Amino acid sequence: MVRAAVRSALVAIVDDDPIMGESLVQRLSLEGYGTAWWKAGREAARRLAQQEVDLVLCDIRLPDIDGEQLYRELLPVLGKTPIIFITAFGELEQAVRLMRLGANDYLTKPFDIELLLEKLSSLLEGSARAELQPSEALGCSPAMQRIEAVLRRVKDLDATVLLSGETGVGKEVAARFLHLISNRAERPFISVNCGALPAELVESQLFGHERGAFTGAHVGHRGFVELAADGILFLDEIAELPLVAQAKLLRLLDDRRFYRVGGEKELGFTARVVAATNADLAQRVEAGQFRKDLFYRINVVALRLPPLRDRREEILPLARGFIAEFGKSFDRSVEGLAPEAEAAAVAHAWPGNVRELRNRIERAAAIGAGGLIAATELFPETVPLASGDRPKTLAEARDEAERLRIEAALRETGGQILAAAASLGVSRTTLWEKMRRLGIQVG
Repeated sequence: MVRAAVRSALVAIVDDDPIMGESLVQRLSLEGYGTAWWKAGREAARRLAQQEVDLVLCDIRLPDIDGEQLYRELLPVLGKTPIIFITAFGELEQAVRLMRLGANDYLTKPFDIELLLEKLSSLLEGSARAELQPSEALGCSPAMQRIEAVLRRVKDLDATVLLSGETGVGKEVAARFLHLISNRAERPFISVNCGALPAELVESQLFGHERGAFTGAHVGHRGFVELAADGILFLDEIAELPLVAQAKLLRLLDDRRFYRVGGEKELGFTARVVAATNADLAQRVEAGQFRKDLFYRINVVALRLPPLRDRREEILPLARGFIAEFGKSFDRSVEGLAPEAEAAAVAHAWPGNVRELRNRIERAAAIGAGGLIAATELFPETVPLASGDRPKTLAEARDEAERLRIEAALRETGGQILAAAASLGVSRTTLWEKMRRLGIQVG
C-alpha cells in the first residue's frame, strides 16, 4: 500500500552507490516523497546550503568526505532538519558517535525499506520535529533561528559546543539559552572569562587549590571546574588561555578527572563544556598559539554567530527590548526610537554588535528627556560639539540620571530620607552613599 507523504516532503539522499541511490529515489517517489540525490559529500554540502529539505538520508562512506565530517559542516545549515545515516556493520561505532552529536537515527546495511519508511514517517510527523521549531529566543533572522534550532537539537547531549563570532554578537546569551533549555537547567552555569584570568593563577582559578599549595594559599579553594558540578562550564575567550593551561584543559576533557593544585585526591568532572571565542582558532593553531589537539577536542558542535550588520532585521526589535528594559530601570517614559533614529540604527554598521546597541540605548535612555529617542541621542558623536564641550561618558550619563531621580524623590517626600529610600527601592544607607557621591544636599 502506498503511504501518503507528509506534506509532499523533500528527502535529500547522499549516497555514491548508483544501485542504492536509484532504488531509494524510485521507492520514495512511489511513496509520494520528493527527492534530491547527490553522490558526493561536497556537492551535498553546497546544495544543502542553498536548498531547504525536510529530511536528509546520508551514507557514512562517501567518495570525498565521510558522513561525519559532512554532518559537522552542515549542522548550522541543517538546524531542525532530521538526518538518518546509512552505515555498514563495521561503522557502527561512528554511527553511535553521530547520534551523540545530534543525528536522529541510523540504519545498518542491508536494511528493510519498510523500516526506513517508518523512520521517515516518524521523524516527519513526530513531536521531535515540532520541539525543534525556533522560538526567536535568540533572534528573528533566519541565521539566528538556524543556530537556535541546532542548540535545541544538541541541548541534552554531552558534546562540547564552540561558539565563535565577533565581540558582542551574543555568544554568552546563546550559551545561557542552551543551559536554560537543557536537562542541566537546574544545575550551575559557571561563566569564566579566560582572558581575565591572571597568568600566574590560571590553574588555581580553574582547578582550585589545597591549603598551603603555594605562598598565600591560606585556605583551600574550589575552582570553576569543580563549581560547575554537573551543569555547564562556559569558557569565554578560550583563545586567551596560556598553552600550559590549554594542556591541562585537554586532559580534563579527555579523562574527565582532575586534581586541585597541591591536591592528592582525584576528582571527577561531569559538567558540559561550552567554549566561545572571537578569534580565528584555526589561525591561532597555525601560529602555534593554540593547541591543535585541544582545537579538535572542543570543535565538536561548532556554531558561528553572525554580526548584527548581517541580520539587520533584528536591530529594531532588539532596540525596542532594550528601551523597555532601561525605561523601567531609569523610571523614564521612553516610548521608542524616532523615525530618523530608526533609520540611522538600521544603517549603522554596529562594529560592537548587540553589545554596542545595548550600550547606546542605555545611554540615550539615561540622558534623554523621555518620549522618543532622537538620532542625535543614539549617535551623539555625529553632532558637532560647541567649543570646549565633550560628549558624556556612560558613567556620567548614569550619574546624571540617578541624581535627577533622587532629587525628585526627595522633593516628593519633603526631604524625608527614609521615605525617599523606600520610594527608590534602596536602603537608607545606600541612598545616603549615593547622595554623598553625587553631592546632593537635603533642604
